[in-house]
Amino acid sequence: MDCERTFAQAGIGRVQLNIACSLLSKFQPMRLSILTTCVAISTSFAAQPEVVPTPTVPTAAAEAGKDVVHQLNNAFAKVFEIVAPSVVIIEISKKNDGGESSPFDDLFFQGPPDESNQRRNPNGFRPIQSEGSGFIVRPDGYVFTNFHVVEGADKIDVKLRDGREFPARVVGTDEKTDIAVIKIDAKDLPIVQLGNSDSVRVGQFAFAIGAPFKLDYTFTYGVVSGKGRNKLLATGGYSISDYLQTDASINPGNSGGPLCDIDGKVIGMNTLINGMNRGLGFAIPVNMAKEIGAELIAGHKIVRPWLGIRIETLGDDSAIRDLLKGADKGVVVRTVEADAPAYKSNLRPFDVITQVDGTPVETDSQLQHEILKKKIGQNVELTVWRKGQTIKVPVKTGELPNEIARASNEPIQPGQPKQEDAGKFGLQVQELNKEVAERLHLSVQQGVIVTDVADNSLAAQQDIQREDIITEVDGKPVTNIQSFREALNKADPRRGVLLYLDRKGNKTFAVLKAGAG
Repeated sequence: MDCERTFAQAGIGRVQLNIACSLLSKFQPMRLSILTTCVAISTSFAAQPEVVPTPTVPTAAAEAGKDVVHQLNNAFAKVFEIVAPSVVIIEISKKNDGGESSPFDDLFFQGPPDESNQRRNPNGFRPIQSEGSGFIVRPDGYVFTNFHVVEGADKIDVKLRDGREFPARVVGTDEKTDIAVIKIDAKDLPIVQLGNSDSVRVGQFAFAIGAPFKLDYTFTYGVVSGKGRNKLLATGGYSISDYLQTDASINPGNSGGPLCDIDGKVIGMNTLINGMNRGLGFAIPVNMAKEIGAELIAGHKIVRPWLGIRIETLGDDSAIRDLLKGADKGVVVRTVEADAPAYKSNLRPFDVITQVDGTPVETDSQLQHEILKKKIGQNVELTVWRKGQTIKVPVKTGELPNEIARASNEPIQPGQPKQEDAGKFGLQVQELNKEVAERLHLSVQQGVIVTDVADNSLAAQQDIQREDIITEVDGKPVTNIQSFREALNKADPRRGVLLYLDRKGNKTFAVLKAGAG
């Protein structure tokens, strides 16, 4: 107390007192008088003028900063007030049949099993009830939501922000974009304002409203953290949507709800949850939702043009690029589907498509978007690079089927014809004869058929499968075991060996390269 009094009399503040006390702890073992030490230290401090810290931010600026924060706070709250009345909670009832789960489940409902996420229980049945979100787009009761929210529903109930509840019916769905329209019998409903997703910028604020984990009307915010995410959900090898990416918290139950901008306009439909609480959510761009939704409300069937090819961007696979010296940009044809429109054209696997009707394409997504602009039955001219030459390949588009059929793998019974062991590639083949071709319903009549693929071999790494028919090796036709052996002997595995394959009618290829994989 004497020490504190001494410091107080010297006009020393609390911070300086703490410093002095720490010094005292060192002086005390030397048996100095505490009071004498206090006086000495106080005299020393008193000799120094007290430094009063100056604020780093001027008072006026600090007050202005508070005003900006308050304005932003009000703007955020206003978004919720504007949009929430037009957001609905969708309650679904389904039969508990214990059937197989939807292929969407692993994408949309990830996370630990609990009462609101029973889909992850491998031994449990599909939950009897589930919940999603949606938003009203017309005053007479039309609501946009996700296809997977209402898929297989026996009963749909819609709850409004004002507490009213209505039964709903499905107007139409489009599985490939995961968009659905449902209808409730009501009038003069509040509707959302639909924005323009094409003008969305990465970095702008984004707000999500929905019912995650049955917590109705949850409001989260973040930013648009990416655009054009187009390989998140491929149906039948066909990816259509270019998703918006956001770090606004989106969880199961948010699906179908709106993603909004700072003006309260809807820029996307929340969907495709890649795991909970990992900082990434995705939304279907509202421009696509508007287009598909309008067609569904009008009662139209959603149809899309199709070439029937599987493709990849040139450069995605270094082994392929090494064999395509001279082609700088474009899209590589990986597979031509059996009986598809492209199958009837001159297009071949390993072709590089560089233009569609004169429009350059450099990525697989650009090519798909160009084809989606066409009409079914329209003639399309593809500019193709093939073996150092540029050629034109006309193709007539067809209608994208709902399901692309997969041929069943009927086991082959090797043994009668002589087999060839291509040991350095991990392949065993036998000569294709008429009997085998007929039994396996093959469209090709000559080549060699793969009877076995060694584990961890070059062939296995390139997904060559039993019953694939090898028709060419490095551009040389394979008609029998002898021609296959000669072609392989001339091949250089270090450069890469190009095999043309027929797989249940699909035309494709594989590149066997030493050191690949």
